[in-house]
Amino acid sequence: MFTAALERPQLRAARAAAPAHLKGALEKVGRSWTADTKAAPLPYQLLPEIPQKLLGSLQEATSAITEHLAQDPAPLDPALQDFYFAALQFARLAETFGEHSLLDLARPEGAQRERDSTLCIRNVVPAPFLAPRFALAHSTTLFSATLSPWHYFADLLGLPPDTAWIDVESPFAAGQLEVHVARGVSTRWRDRGASLTPIATLMGEQYARAPGNYLAFFSSFDYLDQAADACAARHPGIPIWRQERRMSEAERAAFLARFTLDGRGIGFAVLGGAFGEGIDLPGARLIGAFVATLGLPQVNPVNEELRRRMDAMFGAGYDYAYLYPGMQKVVQAAGRVIRTEEDRGVVWLIDDRFARADVAVLLPRWWRGGAAT
Repeated sequence: MFTAALERPQLRAARAAAPAHLKGALEKVGRSWTADTKAAPLPYQLLPEIPQKLLGSLQEATSAITEHLAQDPAPLDPALQDFYFAALQFARLAETFGEHSLLDLARPEGAQRERDSTLCIRNVVPAPFLAPRFALAHSTTLFSATLSPWHYFADLLGLPPDTAWIDVESPFAAGQLEVHVARGVSTRWRDRGASLTPIATLMGEQYARAPGNYLAFFSSFDYLDQAADACAARHPGIPIWRQERRMSEAERAAFLARFTLDGRGIGFAVLGGAFGEGIDLPGARLIGAFVATLGLPQVNPVNEELRRRMDAMFGAGYDYAYLYPGMQKVVQAAGRVIRTEEDRGVVWLIDDRFARADVAVLLPRWWRGGAAT
């Protein structure tokens, strides 16, 4: 809600579809864009402030389109309408731009310099927008299975200093879930090739002990495919199915349909994707999960800028930008295993870092009484 992006291809499509009397205003946006950003090196650059010439031309263009709609209320061409809404959102957020947001200019790899760039006001801390809303309310209740650690959410959401926090006991017991840490495996980028055989071995041994339905989560499709290939080569008798890129609704349903009460096999999925949260596979439909990653966001220019901004604002840049968001995805994915008070299952956390105290403390309390090896 508090992030807005403008894309040059979107502007070109709008200009091509616009009525003749609007083309001049849209062309002015393009000229201002080039003038205000031509000194910024691409493919990625953080900008210190909103380009004023571009912002002025955007406001002129949206005003012209609004006036056009008042005189001719017929529906806009879809390309022009998309740009209109994007420009309104960008101009609105530009008015409140501050340290809670980043402004960056980027382009896809191999794209032309200005013609395919994207300008984004990227909100990183929603607190300035949400805190006034909380102040207007008599009371507000926030609840989630992953609303932890509390100080992280208090800072990001702008909760009042006197906010009361209640950690409700889980309805599940530690004895329902065996939690194991594969301390001898590293899933760090540099170690992923070496991790494939140990992961495949671990999966085969667990499946041999307790045949049934499992989910295996990895940090990317590339890592997923490599691990699935290694598992298939080492254990050809274990049925394997995979999440694919850009699956349709029917394909996602077919993936989940493999998890039957009398089914057997391992479904490979991407952590944080469609199968990492919001799905229920109770009882024998899912008896275990392998999580082969801490879920840390990719190290890239955007996330590194986010880390620096979080460090400046809260003094915990790495934790706020990488560790806490990653561990939320881990807990969500592992939470697919126990869905009712009758379920029993096992979770393998595959990475030596899961044994670190600062990481283990981010796992649900009720897990800690289970077998941890």
